[in-house]
Amino acid sequence: MSIPQSGGGLIEDRNQLAQYLSDGCKPQENWAIGTEHEKFGYCMKAHMPLPYEGECSIRMMLEGLRDRFNWEPVEEGGNIIGLTRDGANVSLEPGGQLELSGAPLKTIHETCDEVNEHLREVKSVADKCGMAFIGLGAAPEWSHDDMPLMPKGRYRLMDGYMQKVGSFGTQMMRRTCTVQVNLDWSTEADMVKKFRVALALQPIATALFANSPFFEGKPNGWQSWRARIWQDLDADRTGMLPFVFEDGMGFERYVDYALDVPMYFVYRDGKYIDALGMSFRDFLDGKLPALPGEKPTLSDWADHLTTIFPEARIKKFMEMRGADGGPWRRICALPAFWVGLLYDTTALDAAWDVAKDWTAEERDALRHDAAKYGFKAEIGGRTLRDVARELLEIGENGLKSRARPGAGGLIADETHFLNALHESVEAGMSPSDELLAKYHGEWNGDLSRIYDEYSY
Repeated sequence: MSIPQSGGGLIEDRNQLAQYLSDGCKPQENWAIGTEHEKFGYCMKAHMPLPYEGECSIRMMLEGLRDRFNWEPVEEGGNIIGLTRDGANVSLEPGGQLELSGAPLKTIHETCDEVNEHLREVKSVADKCGMAFIGLGAAPEWSHDDMPLMPKGRYRLMDGYMQKVGSFGTQMMRRTCTVQVNLDWSTEADMVKKFRVALALQPIATALFANSPFFEGKPNGWQSWRARIWQDLDADRTGMLPFVFEDGMGFERYVDYALDVPMYFVYRDGKYIDALGMSFRDFLDGKLPALPGEKPTLSDWADHLTTIFPEARIKKFMEMRGADGGPWRRICALPAFWVGLLYDTTALDAAWDVAKDWTAEERDALRHDAAKYGFKAEIGGRTLRDVARELLEIGENGLKSRARPGAGGLIADETHFLNALHESVEAGMSPSDELLAKYHGEWNGDLSRIYDEYSY
């Protein structure tokens, strides 16, 4: 999750809220790719999640990265809670999941190099401390009480609030991991088209990257338990946003939506002030109960936008939020999937043609069915396996059209990053299917085998 935002002056006019989003418009030559991925850390001896303190701990990991690889520390209340370097940052999810939020880069080759460097650094520190990291969408065995809450004020507030809304909020916070990619737009119209494609097709990403078939030590009956959790969490700030597909969608319409999402907090002088359930509309009028008479800054608006969790969301860029955390090779496949579909005009048009006739009810049903059934889910008489195959062909053509070479020109384009997804579709097996086959086969129901075979 995000670190506190900064750099915004007082909001004097409501139009500044939409302008903040509009300021994300960039000419195509300046479009970038920002990849984020989360992973679970655990002690190798006991296969238990890492505490914040101790010899085998999150603090040791962050301090090791700081001391050995020139990361700058981010602290809160005297605790190291993150790191920054060269436009990237390392942060903590509520249960100690370690996240890399990558720098905005021009090609998938570059973002994959960044991922590889990060995981090598993490493994180097982890090996010396007796810890390891694994990429899964949900914690396979650990209970809620096994996952310690990290010492961040934001999370203390959210933890209490999540117990009051939905059924799975604290599971999301402590026991899930995702891979995301952040992408740009050129104009408001370009944002709208990309947003519609991104939302409609998130369930296909969920099926392609489904990697959480276990929870609390046994199969849970879902391809993506992480995606299941998001379906019963907090209806005020999650979902498929049907208004995005309606006439009149634009920056102002998203502002209207965001203003109606209840607040979590206001960040002041290094502290999180409880604003749970309060209204940003009241804040604009100086009537926020938590800060009577005070009006918000653009930093407050930026912070508020980070507390909204639909399947895709916008800030000054667009975030794709539908994929489970996964193995090393698949981290780079996610940006390849979305860049191929959204960063080439022909591909974007073709991707919209796939989804444009789906109704809001069908999109909602597909969100559920993709998490439950994966490739076997259906929409419009087609299986998601068939839809995914078509989209991969569209995306591959989009990447070929981009023609961004790598390895000093030895690699012609970025299409090889899709290979893992092509293999899944042709085999008809998601990562969850592969894990379940091992669990019911060679592992003979011994889920502890997952650590040795699937850790980074």
